[in-house]
Amino acid sequence: MTEALLSVRDLSVAFRQGDRETLAVDHVSFDVRQGEVVALVGESGSGKSVSANSVLRLLPYPAASHPSGEILFEGRDLLKLPETDLRRVRGNDITMIFQEPMTSLNPLHTIEKQIGEILALHQAMGGSAARDRTLELLRQVGIRDPEKRLAAYPHELSGGQRQRVMIAMALANRPKLLIADEPTTALDVTVQAQILELLRSLKATHGMSMLFITHDLGIVRKFADRVCVMTGGCIVESGPVEEIFSNPQHAYTRHLLASEPRGVPPVSEPTKPVVMEGKDIRVWYPVKAGFLRKVVDHVKAVDGVDMVLRAGQTLGVVGESGSGKTTLGLALARMISSTGRISFIGQEIDRYTHSYMRPLRNRLQIVFQDPYGALSPRMSVGEIIAEGLRVHERALSADERDARVCWALEEVGLDTTTRWRYPHEFSGGQRQRIAIARAMVLKPRFVMLDEPTSALDMSVQAQVVDLLRDLQKRHDLAYLFISHDLRVVKALANDVIVMRMGQVVEQGPAGEIFGNPKTEYTRALLAAAFNLEAVSTTAISQ
Repeated sequence: MTEALLSVRDLSVAFRQGDRETLAVDHVSFDVRQGEVVALVGESGSGKSVSANSVLRLLPYPAASHPSGEILFEGRDLLKLPETDLRRVRGNDITMIFQEPMTSLNPLHTIEKQIGEILALHQAMGGSAARDRTLELLRQVGIRDPEKRLAAYPHELSGGQRQRVMIAMALANRPKLLIADEPTTALDVTVQAQILELLRSLKATHGMSMLFITHDLGIVRKFADRVCVMTGGCIVESGPVEEIFSNPQHAYTRHLLASEPRGVPPVSEPTKPVVMEGKDIRVWYPVKAGFLRKVVDHVKAVDGVDMVLRAGQTLGVVGESGSGKTTLGLALARMISSTGRISFIGQEIDRYTHSYMRPLRNRLQIVFQDPYGALSPRMSVGEIIAEGLRVHERALSADERDARVCWALEEVGLDTTTRWRYPHEFSGGQRQRIAIARAMVLKPRFVMLDEPTSALDMSVQAQVVDLLRDLQKRHDLAYLFISHDLRVVKALANDVIVMRMGQVVEQGPAGEIFGNPKTEYTRALLAAAFNLEAVSTTAISQ
């Protein structure tokens, strides 16, 4: 048994707000040994990220404090290290990858400048030497044509490319310990598999140790050596991954292991009325060039898609980022222009203007990916849910509106007294329930669900899936469910469309798509979702 590279002992973290102090981490202890991957797992608010940020003292001091504990790195207590000495540790010996690369990278600086800044600060490297090292790092993390990417800005890269750049920055100074805080949560399953394979390869090459923070137990099973399960700021169980997964001792660990979305969608009934139908739907964006800005080409975001969706059924639309999933949904909802025929509850709406569509909007609703970004922080929950009623059902009195708001909250399993509170007072899962209530209050026929569970913990995902299935059964709703998470789609969808680069690669009943995929691309998506070790990156990257 090798000596621990990082040893966290009896660590507590408290946050003070006014006279009130909250204990976020409560006497936590764990070790990370040389060349080992240790995973901290648990739901949002369990204390995972607070514990990890404490290692590099990245918490908002003095609001945050450490009532107890020590963090020993190579025998030195980082909590007691002077700031000048700590700076030498940060970025050199210990580096960190954050969850959302778009917010971690500077949008005003090129990739070359951002990586070069690290090399200049820590290694006094500049000029051609820094450029050569930057190119070496970009190749190392699998960025194609790195010379062309040096002048790129973060917004010009895909999510997977941005995360690879973050990894390159983290590896620039050959660290001994890499802290990865939910580095794959916002990524497609295929890109997620590629990033994990990259990290596994780099760990083997450099002998790096890793502290991996995640709520996805599927990743932990394939990637980590040991796991610490956290809830309520405490580690309730820890040990080798195989031991924890095969024989969990704590009730919370068993709860996490059982929390993957399960169940089957309602039986597809071909006699049900058609709610939404599309024929040869196309969304092409012109590419203009030259002095006269002539159209020289088109970006084919959606290229000739057919679909039929009946009452009480769910059509899952899957594919990687940029495949055209959301664009298809927005076209069907007449939020963007498109060509082709679109029929909604018997009406041909493909030529409807905004004013013609407005009377139908109450029957056609959307639930977005990020519930916090979709809910106004300045409005109470009651005001948010009632807003649609003020637009579409103006004849309702204030008491009638309030009664409908209470009904919608009860439909999604929330206490009616919560209507006086504001979005920031709720968890992610509760905020998504509020977003669903906002759609349900208008009693729609069709609901477009755009990645509604991707930002949620596994157990909360399962709860939202159960809620959506229950609402569909009670109200005979038609769902267009857009997602890159095939595990969730499998639990909800009757039929599936697999999209890639704007085109349909494969479509049909969900049972056939999941049980007997016809194309290599679909098989690669399924491998990435259900067996990370079996993913065919060749099929994805071509």
